[in-house]
Amino acid sequence: MGVALGLHVLFAMFWVGGMFFAYQCLRPAVAELTPGDRTALWARVLGNFFRWVLVALPVILASGLWMMMNELPVVPVRVHIMLGIGILMMLLFLHVYFAPFRRLKRAVAAGDTALAAAQVGTIRKLVAVNLSLGITVVLIATAGRYLLN
Repeated sequence: MGVALGLHVLFAMFWVGGMFFAYQCLRPAVAELTPGDRTALWARVLGNFFRWVLVALPVILASGLWMMMNELPVVPVRVHIMLGIGILMMLLFLHVYFAPFRRLKRAVAAGDTALAAAQVGTIRKLVAVNLSLGITVVLIATAGRYLLN
């Protein structure tokens, strides 16, 4: 249980923390760059971050399901809520990865700054949604036993 919980929390922290950093810290810092430099930087940064998220998704899902099946005699409602939100977050990430991020990389490679900037804008909005969902899951995981019993 300790290994599963440790991996679960560690990789969730990487994912949600990375979204927070990108949205609240990196985004304002790169605003002063030229559009071409900004979109190229986003393509590189997101590429690096998304490789970690692609590792995190199966670790988070597998460890969460393992804990549900092996350690909890009756799975509390809050755990089902976390699972549902987590799956929604994963699906939203996969959409970002396979649609706007793929278009961003192609636009940067082609030098199409306008299309690249539009894709960064789409990714920004979807990351804001996913970050909000991730923060909700963290709150449920930490305070849910006191609020949702």
